[in-house]
Amino acid sequence: MLRDFYDKHKNFSFRTLSEYCISPGIRCKFDLLKENINTKRKFSQGIDLGSSGNSFLSFLDNVEYKSYYDIAKLPLTQYIREKKGYPLCGDLIKLPYKDETFDFISALDVLEHIKDDDLAASEICRILKKNGILVLTVPHRMKFYSYQDKLIGHYRRYEVEQMISLFKNSTLKLLKIFGVYGRLMRIADIQSKNPKKVEKSIIDLRKRYESNTMFRKLWNIFVKITSKIMKFDAKYHSLENIMNIAFIFKKL
Repeated sequence: MLRDFYDKHKNFSFRTLSEYCISPGIRCKFDLLKENINTKRKFSQGIDLGSSGNSFLSFLDNVEYKSYYDIAKLPLTQYIREKKGYPLCGDLIKLPYKDETFDFISALDVLEHIKDDDLAASEICRILKKNGILVLTVPHRMKFYSYQDKLIGHYRRYEVEQMISLFKNSTLKLLKIFGVYGRLMRIADIQSKNPKKVEKSIIDLRKRYESNTMFRKLWNIFVKITSKIMKFDAKYHSLENIMNIAFIFKKL
């Protein structure tokens, strides 16, 4: 049932790696994460849980072998031919990997889609190696929960204390907390008023970006400027007003 939901939800299933160039939000998020991760450290085995078609892992040069895991099949097809890339479809609460398999794990905007997030957190910790790094992003604060959250399959938004509590029984040490999206992301509430129209507009934008060279150049400028504004919005808002938040953990 959930697999069908995400395969048919075109805003998820039609994403590609070009999303970084097309979406100011994705560019803002990925850039902020790279600024806060030690990119000088070399990782042997990395996995992006809930990777969709625009995996953050694909933008990291310091991870040798990359695995992509998602409940939907369609977004994973683009990783099949990637060298040292291993896509696999499945449920995050039943990860088909041995204990301590990966030294780098990312799960960006994933936990809120899982009903039993305690079990998901336990599985994530199980497959993370000692001294491994875990990067998480989640929508922040239930007071911001809206119809848009419901439309895209969110069971909840998280408080900081709630996220820390989720991993309190593990051997993870919290290294960093920082904002990813500030108040500008309230635009999503406007989009939720006509989701089919918005979904069609995004698909049309992707097609135009890929086929029209002049439009692509102009859009690149727009995305570059807008993503910088979004980064400023995320960095300089107080944490209580942040719409999306990131956590970086290390396994002891």
